[in-house]
Amino acid sequence: METTGTAQRTAWEQRSLPPVEQLRSDLWSVPVPIPHNPLRYVNVYLFALAGGGLGLLDTGWESEDGWSALTEGLASVGGSITDVRGVLVTHLHFDHLGLAARVREASGAWVAMHPADADAVRRLTATEAQAAVDTEVAFLVGLGAPREEALADVGGAENLSGFHRMAVPDRLLEDGDHAAFPGWALRAVHTPGHTPGHLCFAEERTGLLFSGDHVLPRISPNVSSTSGGSPDPLRDYLDSLAAVRDLDASEVLPGHEWRFRGLAERTDALTAHHERRLTELLGAIREHPGSTPWDLAAYLTWSRPWDQYARRMRIFAVTETDAHLRLLASRGLVVGDGGAVPTWTLAVR
Repeated sequence: METTGTAQRTAWEQRSLPPVEQLRSDLWSVPVPIPHNPLRYVNVYLFALAGGGLGLLDTGWESEDGWSALTEGLASVGGSITDVRGVLVTHLHFDHLGLAARVREASGAWVAMHPADADAVRRLTATEAQAAVDTEVAFLVGLGAPREEALADVGGAENLSGFHRMAVPDRLLEDGDHAAFPGWALRAVHTPGHTPGHLCFAEERTGLLFSGDHVLPRISPNVSSTSGGSPDPLRDYLDSLAAVRDLDASEVLPGHEWRFRGLAERTDALTAHHERRLTELLGAIREHPGSTPWDLAAYLTWSRPWDQYARRMRIFAVTETDAHLRLLASRGLVVGDGGAVPTWTLAVR
């Protein structure tokens, strides 16, 4: 792999926000901060459109700091929020979709995403916050969490109030569709896994690949099971990695961290990471048969000691463990006992 976003990587290492950068004569990256999150910022991409106006790919987390970063970034290249004609959204997560409603209100721009994530956004915006909390708590209890710990990790309904402000898209993009950005040839590539409707965008004129959270240069994106979600999200993700591996990408422009070259090398590394993780999980099941996903997460290697995990970080870890269990089960390597809170053992082979 070759790092091309050197200013982005330097800023990352210095724990600062990278600069707004002009990447082509008609393309810029604008970092928008994410509050209280180790990812620190999302890369919003700004396109000059043929005939006038601007397009955005992702928008950033909804906050006053985020809005200031986005609008100041637009101003720094001679634009304004009222110049925005359309917004492409890679996926439904709040750091990518969060400001889209405010952008649309200020500019009249359309907002487009994949139907699978659009359906999820519609459900979230129509669900009472407390009902969403209850659903998530019940899902975690079904993975083996003690109810009180699940309640503490999910938190109160106020933590989910932002979902009601998310933009329900007014345009849909299926795999292979081209985005309505005049002067560009942005082809949507459906890459489910991180979310069911995650989209990358392959720019056929320049060879650029806008990878969202599907392929990042340093970390592996979270791939988790969810209530009512894909039955095998990790299989979806690995299939999606294979689908983009051999794209002739001149450069990869991700949603976080920094730009790079070497798509095939990075997708191979991500695939190998998950295979190692599956092997580690098999070992944990061998040593602790009859364990729940909640229990098994504590036996795995994480970026910090397990007893330091709580709240959303612990939820991600447990649901990611469950996603790996589902793939092992689909490969016939483990079996669940079929109970309301399933426990897992190695399959007899």
